[in-house]
Amino acid sequence: MDLSQEEWKNKFEQDENAYLLDVRTSEEFEVGHIPNADLLDIHQSQNFVEGIQSMDASKNYYVYCRSGARSAKACQVMNQMGIENTYNLLGGFMEWEGDTA
Repeated sequence: MDLSQEEWKNKFEQDENAYLLDVRTSEEFEVGHIPNADLLDIHQSQNFVEGIQSMDASKNYYVYCRSGARSAKACQVMNQMGIENTYNLLGGFMEWEGDTA
């Protein structure tokens, strides 16, 4: 599900079952990321699929990338693999106005 920056941030902050997932490259992640995010680079397809397979399908996944395109694709893949609750951050990290690490 695609959510605006404000919707995504509000939903994430109120969700006690939230899991924050960054699907950018490690280089992008090191430059800056949303605090407490786990990194799983969607471009490393084998690692990405294995990472998804090991995830808890009962959690709510808040997914972001730089602009929202890779995270939208990641949400589709996750849904196809049985993870139903995925939330894509429209505009991605480029438009993020919250805290960063």
